[in-house]
Amino acid sequence: MKIKYFSDTDTALVEFSDLKVAETKEINENIYIDLDTSGNLVAMTIEHARKQTSLPHLSYEEIEKKSPKLLQARAKSRR
Repeated sequence: MKIKYFSDTDTALVEFSDLKVAETKEINENIYIDLDTSGNLVAMTIEHARKQTSLPHLSYEEIEKKSPKLLQARAKSRR
């Protein structure tokens, strides 16, 4: 995934894959999504990005998947 910010136009481009764009859909007047031929998300464009997002505070966090047994054990220990 890549995030590009174009300061001259205040536009953010979030690229989720390198697949070819088949269709662009307008979500609202400032947000557009690009889809591939299967309808999968390829990219998102955000116009007036500073108003729409918190660009200076961008962060990334990966949450690891917990096994169902571990979740059940934690729930029992809280009772």
